[in-house]
Amino acid sequence: MTQFVHLRTHTAYSVLEGAISVKKLPGMCEENGFPALAITDTNNLFGALEFSETLKKEGIQPIIGCQLSLRYAEAATIMERAPDPAEIVLLAQSEAGYMNLMRLVSAAYMETGSNEVVHVSMAGLRGASDGIICLTGGTGGPAGRMILQGKPDNARAHLNELSEIFPNSLYVEIQRHGDAQNGQRRTPDQEATEAVLIDWAYDNDKPIVATNNVHFPDRSMYRAHDAMLCIADGRYVTEDDRRKLTPEHYFKSGDEMAALFDDLPEAIEATVEIAQRCAYRPLTRKEILPKFADDEVEELRRQARDGLDARLAVQPMAAERKVYDDRLDFELGVIEGMGFPGYFLIVADFIKWA
Repeated sequence: MTQFVHLRTHTAYSVLEGAISVKKLPGMCEENGFPALAITDTNNLFGALEFSETLKKEGIQPIIGCQLSLRYAEAATIMERAPDPAEIVLLAQSEAGYMNLMRLVSAAYMETGSNEVVHVSMAGLRGASDGIICLTGGTGGPAGRMILQGKPDNARAHLNELSEIFPNSLYVEIQRHGDAQNGQRRTPDQEATEAVLIDWAYDNDKPIVATNNVHFPDRSMYRAHDAMLCIADGRYVTEDDRRKLTPEHYFKSGDEMAALFDDLPEAIEATVEIAQRCAYRPLTRKEILPKFADDEVEELRRQARDGLDARLAVQPMAAERKVYDDRLDFELGVIEGMGFPGYFLIVADFIKWA
């Protein structure tokens, strides 16, 4: 069985884009003999902790990452529109890298204008690169997009800049999603970009890495996943000019990936190298909440009773008062038994303020 690690996996936390439950991933890894796996949901880390804990319990190394949209170029003049952001993949090597990854994801939402696609800037990337491995995004990344636009020199300049930001942790990402059943390894876009990307990597002594940009568990899920993308984009499956993946965006085995990249074995080996370089995973920790009152249980009960009194003062009772009091005691008992009085008090404070 070929040693290979998937470094680009979209789970159901890539909302209306990924179609794999985190809970199913350990079984899929064990079936294929994968020692590690990366999560790279689009512009979010929602599943990072669940993914980390779920895989670790089964003895599989979790790698925490994110597919981020990058604003890689600005408009040349005020009369022009800046190019749309394009995707790159960032993987946390260390705790510092994970903290930087969280900063970047937060900045993507907090610093993006309301009418813009959520993204990070090159400047933001430059200020939070420590402890992070960067994959260039393949054909859908900034370099790939510029090559398709007939701007290979711009693509090389962009890769040079990424190399400065990630001097020892940049990997040139190569993907092959062609019609495998008809012997085609690459899509037309991948055919047009691959040589330029590989040449730059070799010329600059940078490693290449093979990814499959996984969105669904197996090939049979393709049509259902395609329909989901249509729902997300408000399009019809019969339309040709829409976002569309290929049946090859599934969770391939190591042997399938090795056969697909038999001319570039170093790209397969690099996946294991990256897994070995990533040595951090988020851990479940005790919640850090402010202490709302010296006795949070009694304070919650006081506020709840006062709230019930105020409500029943203006709302006709549908039963005897004892029924309301008994139900309130039961609900408060559940909250107290779960250890949540402080949480409910804090949320209630937010709601009252709002």
